[in-house]
Amino acid sequence: MTDERIMMMNPNTGRDDMTIAVAIYEPTRDAILSAIDDAGELPNKQLIDEVEQRTPAELWGNNSCAWFTTSVKLHLEANGWLQKAGSPQILSLTDEGRALLDS
Repeated sequence: MTDERIMMMNPNTGRDDMTIAVAIYEPTRDAILSAIDDAGELPNKQLIDEVEQRTPAELWGNNSCAWFTTSVKLHLEANGWLQKAGSPQILSLTDEGRALLDS
């Protein structure tokens, strides 16, 4: 893995003081976006399972898939690429999120 890192944003706290490795961020982001795109809408409780299925197992050797999935999901929400609704949460892509997926 490279040392390159990305600043994460959180829509709940407004904080952006945490970074994660791009080598983990990018496959996690891509798995989240494609899982939601494939389903149209996805219950939040299924997201971690989807990310585990769509990413290489080696990625999670010493890393928590649940923690990184949640962190990246929050970052996608904060950037307006993902939206949640209801209780329990249902996730869907925004137009911006679809554009990101297509890029």
